[in-house]
Amino acid sequence: MATDLHALLRSLRVWDPEITHLPPLDPATAPAAPLPLFTEWFAAAVAAGQTEPHTMSLATSDESGLPDVRIVMLHGADETGWSFASHAGSRKGHHLAARPYAALGFYWPVLGRQVRVRGPVSAAPSEESQGDLHARSTGALAAALTGRQSEVLESLDDLARASESAWERASREPRAPVPSWTLYRLRAEEVEFFQGDERRRHVRLRYRRDGEGWARELLWP
Repeated sequence: MATDLHALLRSLRVWDPEITHLPPLDPATAPAAPLPLFTEWFAAAVAAGQTEPHTMSLATSDESGLPDVRIVMLHGADETGWSFASHAGSRKGHHLAARPYAALGFYWPVLGRQVRVRGPVSAAPSEESQGDLHARSTGALAAALTGRQSEVLESLDDLARASESAWERASREPRAPVPSWTLYRLRAEEVEFFQGDERRRHVRLRYRRDGEGWARELLWP
């Protein structure tokens, strides 16, 4: 099995020119702050047909400093930060309560682009968190109502029963409260933009907070 996996890995190619466009990144024309460039790149990923461009890796660490990572959805990005949501009692919720600092990673292979963001995380007020939840789909509310995220599940039948009940309530009460649902906001201290290059001359542009503004610098690939 290991040999088959290695053979499969060697057969793969990154950034197939038939399906991937590697646009340039000119640091000289980059904006003074990262958010406008992130918005531009996100829109370009959507226009290029990138599948689920709003998904991102979220890295946190527990009380002992051990790291963990998972894929979550971006709920928004503005001058206050990049936002995502979860139950306060989930694993990520416990991590952020103990160590309120995280890193985000976006990868849009159709354009050979990555964006990395890291900084302190804060929880939004309950009213804002509930507003975020109720602005989403019935399925999202049903999933939130199912609850018990990250707890041990005894059987899939237990999940099916809880989910059916949650779907019924979500359909009946589209504004049903879920007190544990929390909107988190990461206030970026660093944002890095990575543009792939077919000759491996990748362009890495990093923004770092500098007082009230941002410092920009290039990194070796």
